[in-house]
Amino acid sequence: MNAPGGHSTPIPAETLASYLRAQATEFLRALRLHRESGGAGAGGANGTDGDAGPVDAARALRRAARRLSGTLHTYQPLLDADWAESMRPELAWLSGTLAMEHAYAARLERLLQALHRLSGPAPLPPRRQAAAAVAPLSLPASSQAPSTASAPPTLSPRSARPSSSPVPAPPDGGNLTVGAAKAGALLDRQLTLARTRAHSTALQALGSSRFHAVADKVALLASDVPLRPTAADADLRPLAAAAEERLADAVAALPLVTAGHPYNAEALVHGLSPDTAPHPQDAPWHQVRLLLRLHRYAREVIAEGAAAGPVPAAEARLRAAGQALDRHRDASEAAAAAAQAARTPRIAPATAYALGVLHADQRHEVEAARYAFRHNWQKEAVAAPR
Repeated sequence: MNAPGGHSTPIPAETLASYLRAQATEFLRALRLHRESGGAGAGGANGTDGDAGPVDAARALRRAARRLSGTLHTYQPLLDADWAESMRPELAWLSGTLAMEHAYAARLERLLQALHRLSGPAPLPPRRQAAAAVAPLSLPASSQAPSTASAPPTLSPRSARPSSSPVPAPPDGGNLTVGAAKAGALLDRQLTLARTRAHSTALQALGSSRFHAVADKVALLASDVPLRPTAADADLRPLAAAAEERLADAVAALPLVTAGHPYNAEALVHGLSPDTAPHPQDAPWHQVRLLLRLHRYAREVIAEGAAAGPVPAAEARLRAAGQALDRHRDASEAAAAAAQAARTPRIAPATAYALGVLHADQRHEVEAARYAFRHNWQKEAVAAPR
């Protein structure tokens, strides 16, 4: 995981300034796209073609905000300290707030697909269309800030694939089929409510003075990057290498030997614990996911200033490792949602059983994602020894 293309020439700070200006321009372009779409087609919650414009704009907005925040984190020593320290958390807040509604919608889709797969050919009852009542993310006409749609897009049923470690059906498959229908209805109610609340939170954020301040600062960043005076003679490579070192240290602390086995019984035992706290084994993997994202953004900056450009094979491996960690996060959060639903008072035993099977299935998906990450990471290590 060396610098893209093995570039040895110093990368000047102007490369960082150019990258930040480009991402700020993408941020502003996404805001303009959503303003032009007006959220007119965003009222539907079923991912229709009318949602494509606002949803694409919202994704582009989140993407630019993430890259700006991550780049400020990695290269902060070259930027004005007060500005960077105040700007980075605001961008992270905006990106996280806009992502929540889509996250709940994707989580529900994942869980319903898994229930359908686990319960056999009997279809689940059709989902309620309560989500359609959620208004599009749009600001009052008097507001000058453009709105950002967060109606859920058309979701690819990636969780519909056969589980790498499927949970066997009970001898009486009818119990799971009956329980799955009720479990799906319960999850639909709970996650749709969470999605509606996330929508309201995002709507309030987009109309807040805090959002206006962030948009104004990004607009200034598109034309003026506040570099430190000492940055004129700086080289970006040591800071990018430091981000890579932090990632390597975090990966070294992971139980990759255990993850090398497709079935981790110890992890499943911990996953079945009645403790409501987050799964203790997941946190280090989530941290690696964040550090991998920072490393990829740092490489993007370096690649912009390197004449040779990025190495396609290395970039593909990093992207595959990141996708495995994304699946890990999705499965772990879905398992937590199933466990939370199973704690609902006075639910039928068949419903609780179906939710327990669903929880175990998602924990198996967590282990499969860890296995995939280990495979991709070892390929990267062999291809680019340190």
